[in-house]
Amino acid sequence: MTEMIEAGENLFIALGFPPHEAEVLQMRADLMAKLRLWIIDNDLTQEEASERLGITQSRVSNLVRGHWKKFSLDMLLTLAIKAGLQFKIELDWVA
Repeated sequence: MTEMIEAGENLFIALGFPPHEAEVLQMRADLMAKLRLWIIDNDLTQEEASERLGITQSRVSNLVRGHWKKFSLDMLLTLAIKAGLQFKIELDWVA
């Protein structure tokens, strides 16, 4: 059976990850998506992206293919900064 999740829902919660882990995984997935869009929007080859990001072409391939297990949140934040992406981390108390 295929389960549909609503837009804005955390896919990783739907996959059964604990909430604290699901939040970090969602952040990683969001950063990977933004970096893929940066590569596409700048019409970069994987080799060009690797030069700009300071990683190997095979790492760019993993990024583009969405291999989220191969990237830590810290690494993705570093790559986003190298790409010139701006972001803001906002923390809220959850009751």
